[in-house]
Amino acid sequence: MKRNTILAGICLSILFGLNGHAQNKVAAPMKDVNQVIDNTLDSLNKARTARPVAGSSRKGNNPVLFLVGNSTMRTGTLGNGNNGQWGWGYFAHEYFDEDRITVENHALGGTSSRTFYNRLWPDVLKGIRKGDWVIIELGHNDNGPYDSGRARASIPGIGKDSLQVTIKETGVKETVYTYGEYMRRFIRDVKAKGAHPILMSLTPRNAWDDADSTIITRVNETFGLWAKQVAKKERIPFIDLNDITARKFEKFGKEKVKYMFYLDRIHTSEFGARVNAESAAEGIRAYKRLKLADYLKPVADKAAKVTRKEGCPVVFTVGDSTVRNKDKGDDMWGWGSVFAEVLDTTRITVANQAMAGRSARTYLDEGRWDSVYYALQPGDFVLIQFGHNDAGDINVGKARGELQEAGDESRVFLMEKTGKYQVIYTFGWYLRKFIMDVKEKGAIPIVLSHTPRNKFDNGQIERNTKSFGAWTKAAAERAGAYYIDLNKISGDKFQDMGYNQGLRVVAEYFKNDHTHTSLKGARLNAQSIAEGLRQTDCPLKEYLK
Repeated sequence: MKRNTILAGICLSILFGLNGHAQNKVAAPMKDVNQVIDNTLDSLNKARTARPVAGSSRKGNNPVLFLVGNSTMRTGTLGNGNNGQWGWGYFAHEYFDEDRITVENHALGGTSSRTFYNRLWPDVLKGIRKGDWVIIELGHNDNGPYDSGRARASIPGIGKDSLQVTIKETGVKETVYTYGEYMRRFIRDVKAKGAHPILMSLTPRNAWDDADSTIITRVNETFGLWAKQVAKKERIPFIDLNDITARKFEKFGKEKVKYMFYLDRIHTSEFGARVNAESAAEGIRAYKRLKLADYLKPVADKAAKVTRKEGCPVVFTVGDSTVRNKDKGDDMWGWGSVFAEVLDTTRITVANQAMAGRSARTYLDEGRWDSVYYALQPGDFVLIQFGHNDAGDINVGKARGELQEAGDESRVFLMEKTGKYQVIYTFGWYLRKFIMDVKEKGAIPIVLSHTPRNKFDNGQIERNTKSFGAWTKAAAERAGAYYIDLNKISGDKFQDMGYNQGLRVVAEYFKNDHTHTSLKGARLNAQSIAEGLRQTDCPLKEYLK
């Protein structure tokens, strides 16, 4: 929201009437500047079947953490990501010791503090017991008309103002209170049960400050401020989720933040939802003497374990079985396991993080990329090579393929093995994500077209120049990475070898099939990468023998 729009909504006072009787002057409702259509409440009966029965997850006498919020906490009627959007509440349980506390996500998209309190809160309250915890994060939908349409606005601010309205479409009479008053009512109800309320500010939107485009717009003049003020007065914890995540987004930069959201600038993708869930856990852990933190899992070290020489960079190799294989004896070898042979290892070390059978997408899905990302330090290098496993089935079978393009396209698929929905992007998109992450860490990304196969047609070796090679090059150019056409450099060598010495000689460079290399083939590919580096201005070439 822009500041002038917010202030205009708060400051403008109008006179409302009910059956001709004058009402107290209250601030006009805040304008819905986002114009995001959310029909969740139109399917309220269906939503009730998808949300948990309050307290049903309880194990023995263990406490339950109840999450109360809107679509940024639980997106869509079912909250299962079938539209490509996810709320952070779906992932919150991953941060808690579920043998000691369970997490129930009672949020529902489209709700405001007013509509949640009136329509959903009574059922949630039934399951709350002494010693439980309740996190409340509401405000995204506290706008629009008071008495028509979705009729979900609360009065701006934290005062004692109230307003009698008649909903135009239904004739139902209702008293509307301020945002702060609804928060106070949630708090009073939770305390009356002997449980512990926590207020959180809203999740940030993909909105950047007009004056400084590197700063995410905060809600510290409206809902963030009001929630903080109420929490202070009521002597309960307040966690500024908006600020914690916004600071991360500012570090990521605009391009990376784009894929933290899906379809609009409010609702998060799985990536963004996971960032918010982590931010919530961090806020709980950092709050002084907050006993809920005792139920959090220990902070995991996600970084890959690598050997570093003091003052020397590391070159990470990322890819599939052509980069890392069994790598022993007379067996299949990947070039990542012999790449150190072309480097001056007194000044740089190699960490081969590739894994056989992975595509760019599954390498990311399994958390393997995260382990590289968290291990990166400024000045490191990352060699990235995918393509051999990226053309297969997307949601059935091995389920490791991506959309076969280099652009921004994406689709939601129901995955056969897991029964869960997942957004699948293009091959080029995954490479661009890796590149952005490397650059964010101050390291240097280098992408390679995949190694050539021992496949000849009419004397010509198979190339990938119209498919994965082209998409790899496009991703490198768009995201600003170095590009080495390994497929061409090694392919030219095999082409010449096969023409002059025969295909039997080429076969010596492969093992068991036409894709996986022998030790001899792995060394040839490592040499080809070195040759490609020498043709660039990439600083890694300064470490070559």
